[in-house]
Amino acid sequence: MLYALITVLGLIIGSFLNAVIFRLKAGEQFVTGHSKCPACGHLLGFFDLIPVFSFIFLRGKCRYCRKPIDWQYPMVEVVTALVFAIGFYSIIGNQMLSAIDWRIIFEYFTYLIFSCFLIIIFVYDLRYYLILDKVSLTALVIAFLLNYLLGASIVNLLISALLIGGFFLLQFVVSRGKWIGGGDIRLGLVMGAMLGWPIGVVALGLAYIIGAIVGLLLIAFKKKALNSQLPFGTFLTLTTWACLLWGQKILNWYLDKVI
Repeated sequence: MLYALITVLGLIIGSFLNAVIFRLKAGEQFVTGHSKCPACGHLLGFFDLIPVFSFIFLRGKCRYCRKPIDWQYPMVEVVTALVFAIGFYSIIGNQMLSAIDWRIIFEYFTYLIFSCFLIIIFVYDLRYYLILDKVSLTALVIAFLLNYLLGASIVNLLISALLIGGFFLLQFVVSRGKWIGGGDIRLGLVMGAMLGWPIGVVALGLAYIIGAIVGLLLIAFKKKALNSQLPFGTFLTLTTWACLLWGQKILNWYLDKVI
């Protein structure tokens, strides 16, 4: 029952994240205002906005103009629900809520906030090859604040943020902006502030490994050329999310098996 509630919450928050992504692209306020169809601009009612189910009942088309609804909407909702449920299982597990330390509950809350920012950055970079400063810089401040409240060392977070952000800054300077963009530098700061040292470096290494594998596969299947651009922020956000849950286990495995 509890997992069902967490999943429903994830679907609702996923719908909100879709609205944030759409309004960021349109340059609109996402705190206020009504949702509308991207194609015809018609204001959407309650039954048009039920996560996933509205997409199914409407057969993937707008009720008013019958234009196709972007698959991003149900996908983000489902993924957000899965992220919420996986995080709950990994952080809280099957413990009774009454027996859980409030610190664990706050840790899960922090994980949810971080994950929402990562989902927004992932989707926006995947679709538009852009990491918005208003998202990444807000995430940076919140990451420092929430991790500090959890008892993390500010010095540790700063070292991790500056190390990863500095690594991207060096690449940016050397390549004169050809290898990576400024958004990657700020995302590097966010990664460090969310994960700390040394888990932030684990996420960075995994992003390069996964990015290389995906890039080679895309080239092999002739979907991309050797000099094609890849939205690297998508790999960084994916591995950052994974390391929020399993970063220490990944590091321990690496130290045990490789070194």
